[in-house]
Amino acid sequence: MRQSRRGQVDPFIVMDVMEAALRAEAAGRSIIHLEIGQPSTPAPAAARAALQARLDEPLGYTGALGLPALRQGIADLYRDWYGLDLDPERVIVTPGSSGAFLLAFSALFDAGERVALGEPGYPSYRQILRAMSLEPVGLQTAPEHRYQPRPEDLPDDVAGLMLASPGNPSGTMLGLEDYRGLLNRAAELGISVISDEIYHGLSYGERCHSALEVSDDVYVINSFSKYFAMTGWRVGWMIVPPDHVRTIERITQSMFICPPHASQVAALAALSAREECQANLAGYAENRALLLEALPQIGFDRIAPPDGAFYIYADVAHLTDDSVAFAAEILDKAGVAVTPGLDFDPRRGRQTIRFSYAGSTADMHEAMDRLRRFMADR
Repeated sequence: MRQSRRGQVDPFIVMDVMEAALRAEAAGRSIIHLEIGQPSTPAPAAARAALQARLDEPLGYTGALGLPALRQGIADLYRDWYGLDLDPERVIVTPGSSGAFLLAFSALFDAGERVALGEPGYPSYRQILRAMSLEPVGLQTAPEHRYQPRPEDLPDDVAGLMLASPGNPSGTMLGLEDYRGLLNRAAELGISVISDEIYHGLSYGERCHSALEVSDDVYVINSFSKYFAMTGWRVGWMIVPPDHVRTIERITQSMFICPPHASQVAALAALSAREECQANLAGYAENRALLLEALPQIGFDRIAPPDGAFYIYADVAHLTDDSVAFAAEILDKAGVAVTPGLDFDPRRGRQTIRFSYAGSTADMHEAMDRLRRFMADR
């Protein structure tokens, strides 16, 4: 049977690295996971208890846009985090942030249109765009600009712009003036903007700012995966302009019917568990400090200090010209799984590595000890 050209997307390399790490563990090896951007903690206790209390009920279809109480709870979160009075009717609950990207790209762009995104950046943006017959346009960002695009970088022949703050893999953030400059330039060029804010709540100093603090004429995407430690529950959300809500509703009715009801029940309870989430953040902060001290001593000293998320992105051009082979060597000889930068930057990624510090602090200490021995023997 024939296959579509648009379906021939690149592999998600970090998933391949994880599979190799899991095979090594199945063979009896001890592996420390610094490759995957996934909290090592479970969903908040309140979320798990709320779902358990409802398991005897028929958790069937909800409205396409999500449970009203959850949409209101997310709107309340924007008041608490950003001081915004957000109409819950603009909140769309989605099957993870990935479902939100599908909905956003479907609602905003026609086949063949071009969408700009910063490089390095989350690889699934490119692959989802290609699978939807859209053309990703990479904007090469610089470490001196904290791997974030600038207004002057925006081409005038694109229909859309993807922003991410904190960014993956860099962990760097956009400030209000950064957002203002980018959104104003996009408006001048007639470019639709999508702001990926999935790592909000995970910052180490200044708080994360939302594009919604600057403009309502933007799509904002977030998820319960990272701050609320609910990756496998597949529940996210998006905020859209009022006149886009019905368009999104019609698409999601056919594409997803509704977000998972069980996950929505848990997510609603998770919104009240921010004390537990802040405790997780304190653990990430400790891990971040550990890696920022240890990695330069080991030889990974070319990094843009991350403002948020739980990643460190290192330039390893002085160590290798093939980050895929280098990551495989680290896994084989040190028992530490890391992600080659080729996932995030198809042009410069063979000379970069991403480290995730989402795991336990004990694992971070062990990983640094293993990397120290590996680099000393290399």
